[in-house]
Amino acid sequence: MSIVISTPAPEQIEEALPQLITLFQDAIASGAALGFVPPLSTEEASSFWQRVQEGVRAGTVALFVAYHGSSQEIVGTVQLVLAPQSNGSHRADVAKMMVHRKARRLGIGRELLRALEAKAAELGRTTLVLDTRQGDAAELLYQSLDYQVAGAIPKYAQSGDGTLHTTVIYYKVLNA
Repeated sequence: MSIVISTPAPEQIEEALPQLITLFQDAIASGAALGFVPPLSTEEASSFWQRVQEGVRAGTVALFVAYHGSSQEIVGTVQLVLAPQSNGSHRADVAKMMVHRKARRLGIGRELLRALEAKAAELGRTTLVLDTRQGDAAELLYQSLDYQVAGAIPKYAQSGDGTLHTTVIYYKVLNA
């Protein structure tokens, strides 16, 4: 699978909205821990992506999109959310990593994170922080890319069936 990673401009996000909504709904339907429970309505997903678009427009969010090269189908995304505080100009959050279930285990998440880390370094953001549900496959990806466990919060996130899950906080300090 040929993958192209890009950082779309706000107007490109608007054009890609139907695909982004489909990707997000697929991620939630397949059990991804992204702050939403299934079923994710089109309206709720659209509202989410519009907030992302506003962040991109404001320069507080960098969105990375993975396209299947031959079809330009969106198969994954991740966000770099810049800390707004004056004492946080060196850090950012890694947020909302999602890969369509038909494209998982193909290295797309790894490529998205590599692109995100390169952009973070370019922006002088050397400390990255993220959280994920304990036991998810994403933990293995983050660990393989040298993200370190900072701690865990029990009963932090609720899944669609009401079960409360532990969330693990990871960080990575990039080479300056």
